[in-house]
Amino acid sequence: MTIKMMVTLNLTNFNPDYFILAGIPGLEQFYIWIGIPFCTIYLVALAGNSILLYLIVMDRSLHKPMFFFLSMLTSTDLILCTTCVPKTLGIFWLKAHEITFPGCLTQLFFLHFSFFVDSAILLGMAFDRYMAICSPLRYTSVLTPRTIVKIMVGLVGRSFSVILPVVFLVKRLPFCRTHLIPHTYCEHIGVARLACADISINIWYGFAVPLMTIISDLIFIGISYTLILRAVFHLPSIDARQKALSTCGSHISVILIFYTPAMFSALTHRFGHNIPHTFHIVFANLYVAIPPALNPIIYGVKTKQIRDKVILLFLSKGMQ
Repeated sequence: MTIKMMVTLNLTNFNPDYFILAGIPGLEQFYIWIGIPFCTIYLVALAGNSILLYLIVMDRSLHKPMFFFLSMLTSTDLILCTTCVPKTLGIFWLKAHEITFPGCLTQLFFLHFSFFVDSAILLGMAFDRYMAICSPLRYTSVLTPRTIVKIMVGLVGRSFSVILPVVFLVKRLPFCRTHLIPHTYCEHIGVARLACADISINIWYGFAVPLMTIISDLIFIGISYTLILRAVFHLPSIDARQKALSTCGSHISVILIFYTPAMFSALTHRFGHNIPHTFHIVFANLYVAIPPALNPIIYGVKTKQIRDKVILLFLSKGMQ
């Protein structure tokens, strides 16, 4: 059964049982081959984040504020890629285009929720680096386990409160036209555009509130690193400066990997009207797969404590 045959027009269906995810229009004949790199990236993300999370949980020497934030980042990355990639592979390889309405809302929630939690965690990690470099004598007294838990609860709670209204904004809409979503997964505006009602509140909330949240995170991260750089350049020796900056290297890399594609995607959606829709879909799929795969690699390569623990883990497994 083709997608066109599966899509129905029912003027009385205000509560659809399902949607149809179109996939990547125009590339249907390449789905099998496109799925191979996506599956590989997903497996790398699963393996890398799982190993990193295992090491942080099991090794007491890694029970420090920096690694608590890192464990939260790895957990969120696992949620982000698992929310979207398996369903995308199902479309590519199994022609599983159908998704239930509750399933679509669930995917939509965890997609946006994990994105905002990631942004909040990067802000928390910037504060951690600020305290470690600018106030090292107060680091352990300020970032106690109790304080870390409060920060984590606050970060998750903020993201939850920002994204939960999106679910109800979509749920209230009547869907009496096509149920075909021209994408590989459900995202807020893409689903809302299928409704046969005014979606101005969806557009306003979906643009303004998340944008303000992300911009505020970027501003505070920028302030943190401005203060960090000022403190580093006041250090007496070059070695001390290099050591201080090296502790921030992995975090800065992850920030660039996370925010640069997000800003590029937002700008191309707003101003890139001549860019094919196929490009937007492919880029959106890469965005939910590549950062979760690269983050553990970056921390494994650039963070000596993590690198040593990974080497020790595989050496001990090899000797057994």
